[in-house]
Amino acid sequence: MKLATFTHQGRTGIGVVTDESIVDLAATAPELPREMVAFLGAGREALDLARKAVAGKAGRIALSALKLEAPIARPPEFLAIGLNYADHVAETGRDKPSFPMFFNKQATCVAGPNDPIHLPRASKALDYEGELGFVIGRRCRHVPRDRAHEVIAGYLIVNDVSVRDWQMRAPTMTLGKSFDTHGPIGPWIVTPDEIGDPHALDLKTFVNGEMRQHSNTRHLIFDCFAQVETLSTVFTLLPGTIVSTGTPGGVAAAMKPPKWLVTGDVVRIEIEKIGKLENRVIAEPAETAVG
Repeated sequence: MKLATFTHQGRTGIGVVTDESIVDLAATAPELPREMVAFLGAGREALDLARKAVAGKAGRIALSALKLEAPIARPPEFLAIGLNYADHVAETGRDKPSFPMFFNKQATCVAGPNDPIHLPRASKALDYEGELGFVIGRRCRHVPRDRAHEVIAGYLIVNDVSVRDWQMRAPTMTLGKSFDTHGPIGPWIVTPDEIGDPHALDLKTFVNGEMRQHSNTRHLIFDCFAQVETLSTVFTLLPGTIVSTGTPGGVAAAMKPPKWLVTGDVVRIEIEKIGKLENRVIAEPAETAVG
């Protein structure tokens, strides 16, 4: 299944994408939670009810008539890993890591699959990173690699947007990875039964139609299941947690000179069996937000 969050006629809900429409679960399975994290936390029973809802013809809304939102508006944890493709390691001039390099993206950076990306007032060093992400579906701890597939609810696309000068100013990367709008995700969560092997997916990133990144998830240094094992050794993973699995070579920072994103640029990321994100860069709003 493709699990989506959407807004239609002023109401935001969750549903299942089928063909060119969404089955609105509020209409077809009203006993289910109305928000994605709660839905995932409800477990296998909720997924089974959603599958039954798709079998009917009721509650369908055309994709063209609604707005796709970030599948998870506020994940309990938004984690990512650096230097996880050999070609990206090479273009940075760094050594291949012997242990996964995890960092946090603040949950407030999340944006939808077609929402704008802000060019910050504080920097012009704005970069893209096309990545496969996975979503935790079950509260878990100490998950061995061979059972990691049991706790993954599905897969989505992540643009790990990065403000490079802020990223390099501190020993940790959180500030440079967490500006508002710098975590576009989506367009939906694809359940594992539709993905098959998550380590055999083609990934491409385009800027204004120019292909900048092209790789396959088989080139991950630390694969999805190894990442679950490492993270769950340290802390409990909660339903709705997003883990972004790293970007391949081709980022703007590695070009000579760097081809930073500017206002008007359109970044499109495509991953096989999932779909695409397409986000336009706009100037960060100038107002101060308080309260």
